[in-house]
Amino acid sequence: MRWLIAAVLLALSGCAGNTQKEEGGGGAYLDDAGITAEVKAMIFNQTGIGALNVTVTTENRVVHLTGTVKSRAEMAKVVEAARRVERVKGVKNELKVQP
Repeated sequence: MRWLIAAVLLALSGCAGNTQKEEGGGGAYLDDAGITAEVKAMIFNQTGIGALNVTVTTENRVVHLTGTVKSRAEMAKVVEAARRVERVKGVKNELKVQP
């Protein structure tokens, strides 16, 4: 079941927030899309938190987290999971606690 959810998250990751391409070519968009997919998988695999309430977008390797979580502890787990992804250079946390 976990692999199925991870596969769905990876398929949906094409919605990364970066529509601009860096001067070095078209790799920035693909890199951001890959980071978004990795972060979504990390959140699910490391925290067990359903990713349906958390939206992940990436722009220039900075991850933006929006949506709702059930507690501050859950929020901390999501942010930490995003920071664990190797190519992430920053995390902007806009999550809200909604019990």
